[in-house]
Order: sequence, then structure tokens, then C-alpha cells
Amino acid sequence: MRFSYVLFTAVIFALTSFSCNEKGGKFITQGEIHYNIDYIGNFGPMPKEVLPKNLIVSFKNNKILFEMISPFGNSGILNLTNPEEGIFDTYFSLFTLKYFYPIKSGEQFPGFEAMQGIVIRKTAKTSIICGYTCKNAIVTFPSEKDKVYEIWYTNEINVKNPNTATPFSQIDGVLMSFFFFLGPAEIHFEAETVYKKDIPDRTFERREKFLKVSRDEIDTFINKMISL
Repeated sequence: MRFSYVLFTAVIFALTSFSCNEKGGKFITQGEIHYNIDYIGNFGPMPKEVLPKNLIVSFKNNKILFEMISPFGNSGILNLTNPEEGIFDTYFSLFTLKYFYPIKSGEQFPGFEAMQGIVIRKTAKTSIICGYTCKNAIVTFPSEKDKVYEIWYTNEINVKNPNTATPFSQIDGVLMSFFFFLGPAEIHFEAETVYKKDIPDRTFERREKFLKVSRDEIDTFINKMISL
């Protein structure tokens, strides 16, 4: 009986140990975080297979790039923050279409209108994700106060203002498990691997060959991409 218990415990430990990899080390200042993406609910006729499979976040001090790229048609959404150069951009691409919108100071990034007014309450819970000690917060919406979402974040990765490009700007840590309502879609992200690596400064430069459009226009493009 004791052997069975030990074997069961070993199997659970093995499964959980390989669910997420920390290859960067604590308190790194630059690198990448790779997240798995899970889409919740109905997305209309758009097959989930053509939607972005992963989120890659590249960071270097206070410069951050969020990339959701689909394997289909080189389509995707990028959010870029580079305070040193005053760059706060959202990029949208689909086949040959390439658009961007530079947000104004204090303005929320496009696509997150459904998350306006969220209430975030930190809790005392902790967990280990990718080897990092993570803190917990619960999120509710004014229209659905009985529906509660959880997010997890860590202070063991050194990024300044890591959530400037997200609706969780008041969270003072790097998000490791979280969600977005992006246009009509509910999307959940779970960190899979953290890499320590040198990120070239050009990663955080403004993209060329993208046509500047209005906020309403890029919101429309984002909504159509998610619900085609």
C-alpha cells in the first residue's frame, strides 16, 4: 500500500515538474516568456487551429513586446512598449494587411474595451509557476460580480512596469497565468517556459511598412481576426 502511494506521488511530481520550465533564473532583466493560449467559448466559424497558439513576451528592463502570431497567413497582434523612445504601439497583420495604432499617454491599448472597469483584489495565496514564486489576485467585472477570475504574477523577474500594455497595469509583477477579453474572445494564458537571453534593442523599435490607422479601425481589425 505504501509503495503504491509513493509511486502515485512520484508520478504526480514528474507530471507537474515538466508542465513548465524555468531556464532563465531568478531576477533576470531580459529574456522571453512563452505562454500557452487557451480559447474559451464560441469563436464563430473561425477554426481554433488557425488562431495564435502561443504568446511570446520579450522583455528588456522596461521595454516589452507581446506577440500573438498565428501559423496561418502570418497574422497576429503585437503590443510594443518602449518608454525610452516614447513608443506604445499596437500592430495588426493579416496576410498582406499591416496596420498599427500608436496609443496616447494614459490610453489603454486597443482590443481591451471589454475589460474596462475590472476590479482587482490581491489575496494571500501563493503558488510556484515555472520555478518562480507567484502571488495571486482575483478579478471581477462590474456587470458580473459573481463571476471570479484568478491571475498569478511574480516579482522574481525584473521588468519595470510589466503590465503597461495590459488591463492589469496596477499589478506590480510579471503575469504568469492570466486572461484577456480581447474583442469578443475570452483568452487564457499560462506560462510554459522562461528563457534568459539577450534581446536586441531593435526588437523594441517601431515597425516599418505598417500603415497608421485610427483606434476604431484597429479595434475592428482585431475583432474580425478573432471572430472571422
